Amino acid sequence: MTFDKIMTELKNKVFHPIYFLTGDEPFYIDQVSDYIEKNALPETEKSFNQVVIYGNDVDAAAVINTAKRYPMMSKYQVVIVKEAQNIKNIDDLVYYVESPLKSTILVINHKYKKLDKRKKLFLSLSKNAVVLESNKLYESKIPEWITNYLAQKGIKIPPAAAAMLTEFLGNDLGRIVNELDKLMLTLPPNEKTINAVHIEKNIGISKDYNNFELQNALIERNALKANRIINYFDKNQKNNPITLTITSLYFFFSKVFMYHGLDAKDRNNVAAALKISPFFVSDYQKAARSYPAGKVKNIISWLREYDLKSKGMGNVSATPGDLLKELIFKIIHS
Repeated sequence: MTFDKIMTELKNKVFHPIYFLTGDEPFYIDQVSDYIEKNALPETEKSFNQVVIYGNDVDAAAVINTAKRYPMMSKYQVVIVKEAQNIKNIDDLVYYVESPLKSTILVINHKYKKLDKRKKLFLSLSKNAVVLESNKLYESKIPEWITNYLAQKGIKIPPAAAAMLTEFLGNDLGRIVNELDKLMLTLPPNEKTINAVHIEKNIGISKDYNNFELQNALIERNALKANRIINYFDKNQKNNPITLTITSLYFFFSKVFMYHGLDAKDRNNVAAALKISPFFVSDYQKAARSYPAGKVKNIISWLREYDLKSKGMGNVSATPGDLLKELIFKIIHS
């Protein structure tokens, strides 16, 4: 079942006997589990009918015994199992899953680890439980996710600002939501758009000196702008590590190389093939005009070379700033 469908049912007070929440993206798992913990029972019923247990502290038999209790003066009892991936003999839960109590809402939080789908427990969960598989999003999907999250709250964000946040925050949805919620709190009254200025002021990402702007400078082959940015990086290495810059450029030029190989270069096909927002297709079109396929191939090779140098391989004394200056000079002028 999808996250949205589960949340819709929960908000309509439709509960199922078992929720099995699994995957390497904890955000959706926590959202479902926390909602049930806060809202399934009235406050007056929680002390007798709601329990939270941890996988490190129990085995499967203890979970089953807890789930088989009947509620006291309530329609339901709620049993929330956190860190369920650490339960001893977890496969034995199948004995409860095959015949769960309708008066128990059992929530199993199974993070960062997958059950063997060939085993009886998973097959039984698939038949008798609400199963949510919460997987990490690719970074290419994060700007759109940010846009949709804010839109649900009546807030807009320009695509470039969403990309800027993604560059800085990665694909950790919990961290992203924390920062977005902070940004919304700091918006002036009646302001309904988060822009680069808000991000710079409240999160600390420079709107002018970041990997996204470096990428734009390279697209334009603007050596002056590119050097200003890498000089800023050199002076602020803690917030702008060279490994992150090289990784960012590697992914960008890898997609430029893919663009050169496309037969159909219309906007929609490029966006689908490169897994990017249609808003950014023009950036790849410009980059392809600035850097022919052969040059892009060389750039990717240099990025690998300087990644190794940044880690001390074949480099005795060059600083991260020196390495970046050499790399950017090669990209623009070689």
